[in-house]
Amino acid sequence: MIYNFNVLKQNMKDVEEWLKREFSSIRTGRATPTILDGLKAEAYGSFMSINELGNISVEDARSLRILPWDLSVVKDIEKAILTSDLGLSVSVDDKGLRVIFPELTSERRVALVKIAKQKLEEGKVTLRGERERALKDIERQEKEGEVSEDEKFRIKAEIQKMLDDSTRVMEEIFSKKEKEITE
Repeated sequence: MIYNFNVLKQNMKDVEEWLKREFSSIRTGRATPTILDGLKAEAYGSFMSINELGNISVEDARSLRILPWDLSVVKDIEKAILTSDLGLSVSVDDKGLRVIFPELTSERRVALVKIAKQKLEEGKVTLRGERERALKDIERQEKEGEVSEDEKFRIKAEIQKMLDDSTRVMEEIFSKKEKEITE
């Protein structure tokens, strides 16, 4: 029997995508709308993401423009941004909101790199967990006679290669983010 690697491959891809999403929420010196993806504003009696409440666009390198669909939610959006731990400032005008990205201090850059490293480690731990699940499945299949001992060792080597490749991809993603933060 040939081992089905599809589930393992998909789970590893999911971890890589999770890491990309996590890194997109870590602020660098440049204005990017994805930083607001995790924020929810209390509007219309429930919590809604900011991109559900208006259009977000990059105004310049250090600011975003939020044009709410309904100007009655401007204060709600402003409150959500100011109470977040993103370190952003907001100015309100007659059209909507301007979100300003202040220059990062060297201490803040070091802290952001540290947060990114923690996210990378979380991803690596998750990958190792996926590997362990696959290895337990291989052991079970060997005991049930579905996989020979030689085949088991070949499959284990392939799983380790997949883990190494996925880890390398995640470390490249981290390196890019680290460079963004420290520039």
